[in-house]
Amino acid sequence: MAEISFHLDVVSAEGKLFSGRVQSAQVSGSEGELGLRHGHAPLLTSIKPGLVRLVKQNGDEEVMYISGGMLEVQPEAVTVLADTAIRADDLDEAKAQEAKRRAEERIHSSHGDIDYAQAATELAKAMAQLRVIDIVKKNYR
Repeated sequence: MAEISFHLDVVSAEGKLFSGRVQSAQVSGSEGELGLRHGHAPLLTSIKPGLVRLVKQNGDEEVMYISGGMLEVQPEAVTVLADTAIRADDLDEAKAQEAKRRAEERIHSSHGDIDYAQAATELAKAMAQLRVIDIVKKNYR
């Protein structure tokens, strides 16, 4: 029996990264990983730096990095409104490692709450990118 699908849009300020029917999606929500399938309860929540993993109607999987944003789940459609969204294959591991190193350095030399908070956010984004790169390396190559 064919899997029931739903419409998924992944958009960022740069434009639409994905729009189509999927069997399922996984998104890094503010409270943990969210698994989405057709018929999921309506939901509006923030998303943290992490991944969007989707399974298309034909069974192909795609993984993307998102830097945060909002997730809206409606009965027939899901929308990921990301601050930044990048396909996993387009991520640069060396740049992510360097961003992580710089953020850790800023955290250790931070002299105020604002500097620390910004550095912690940058560290979370770099670590999320590295996590997405690692997942893709292990599962899709």
